[in-house]
Amino acid sequence: MVWGLVALMQLAVIGVPLLDRLQVQMTGRVVPLELVPIDPRDLLRGDYVVINLAIGSIDIDVPGAREIERGDEVYVSLEVDGDAPARPVAISRNREDAGDVAIAGYVRYATDDNLRVDYGIDAFFLPEGEGLVVEQLDASRLMLDVSIADDGRSLPVTLLVDGKVFRSDGIF
Repeated sequence: MVWGLVALMQLAVIGVPLLDRLQVQMTGRVVPLELVPIDPRDLLRGDYVVINLAIGSIDIDVPGAREIERGDEVYVSLEVDGDAPARPVAISRNREDAGDVAIAGYVRYATDDNLRVDYGIDAFFLPEGEGLVVEQLDASRLMLDVSIADDGRSLPVTLLVDGKVFRSDGIF
């Protein structure tokens, strides 16, 4: 009986994050985001692209930005226009005040000119050898499709080069 409970607890520790990721991917809206990558390697997981989202820098003139401070949890409302990169149109501390499509983040720092927001999307893993290919590309050719759940949680789904799928990180 005790071993059964131990096994069940281990499955829960492994399964809960996977179920959370699956829920975001299955129910979230896929939004294209502009990025600037750097290519390091992880000795245990292979090549990956460090994600630096263009929406990570929010201009202070975006509605709501002047009320936000360093350390705030925020929701950035995005304007989605087809396959063009989504752009921030407002920022707030409450999901209810954010727009239809809003990504949750954390304000790393705030200056007189902008806010630096971290969305928890910091890497996109690739099979070994593909990281160098991405590193050599002009950053303007790259985009990242991100799935955003209604509550603002997000995860990277597809890395695009020239608007075409380069690598998909989907569960299915």
